[in-house]
Amino acid sequence: MNNQKPWKSFDEQLSLLEGRGLIIDNKTAARNYLERIGYYRLSGYWYPFRKVDQERSQKRLNLFLDHSHFEDAVRLYVFDKKLRLLAFDALERIELAVRVDISYLLGKKDVCAQYNPDLFHGKFSKHISPKSKRTAHQAWLDNLERQVKRARKEPFVIHYQRKYKNQLPIWVACELWDFGMLSHLFSGLKIEDQEIIAEKYGEIAARKVDGRRILLAQWLRSLNFIRNVAAHHSRLWNVNIVERSSSINTDLYWKELDNSKVFYYFCIMQQMIKAISPNSSWGKRFLNLLDNFPLPKNRAVDLCDMGIQNITTLKEWELWEQI
Repeated sequence: MNNQKPWKSFDEQLSLLEGRGLIIDNKTAARNYLERIGYYRLSGYWYPFRKVDQERSQKRLNLFLDHSHFEDAVRLYVFDKKLRLLAFDALERIELAVRVDISYLLGKKDVCAQYNPDLFHGKFSKHISPKSKRTAHQAWLDNLERQVKRARKEPFVIHYQRKYKNQLPIWVACELWDFGMLSHLFSGLKIEDQEIIAEKYGEIAARKVDGRRILLAQWLRSLNFIRNVAAHHSRLWNVNIVERSSSINTDLYWKELDNSKVFYYFCIMQQMIKAISPNSSWGKRFLNLLDNFPLPKNRAVDLCDMGIQNITTLKEWELWEQI
């Protein structure tokens, strides 16, 4: 407990930042931002403006780089907020589309297909985990049951449970899946069914990784990670991607991308959005946001931190062609 930092008033927080070299041009506005956004959340946006210990650990020092302004961090925060909203827009469309893809394909085989282990590959439906003593499919169904209980008072749940003896047809059950459940179930599909769905999103999405896994399955897991970051209002623009999809080394533009950077996954979103809604303006809105990246005078941050090396070259890529 003795190592905890003491409480500081907003004015004391500003004085602390000034003492470390952060330029505060408008103290009234800066205090307002601290009151409404919070020191800790904003600290993630002024972190890149802190000096690096070049002699020893390469860690960030408490001192700021020359010509670092409080407003630089705020502008970066606003940019990131807009980026999260764009991510949500794309991911909502992707989630709904892939829900339909799965429920349509499996529903043709079995009305309540999600309960039928024979419709999934063996590792998902037959392999029993030594730890949980259950298959991945059984664990997924447990999650579905929790979602059904939460929605038990919804008229559509009541109606279909009565009609199908407490089981929901897959085209109804899919309305209760979150992105994580969607991703997990897609990974559990038989490879030939994964391929059928993936081909809708282009030849790249249907490629096999290591000769067996479908790339789209990785994409969905990565996009679920992005969604969780955005849903928790966490920093997205330069986040370190934990759930990474494989690099694509056979395409002129894709092979130049860094799969540890967030831009790689916005390219995946664009790839899928162009298949879902070819006339969508989402890609244009994303490029417009990049054009307005808040580049500070001391260039402590830039688009390279997102994984974008050359925005001019980017706009020449067919994936980002303007409609």
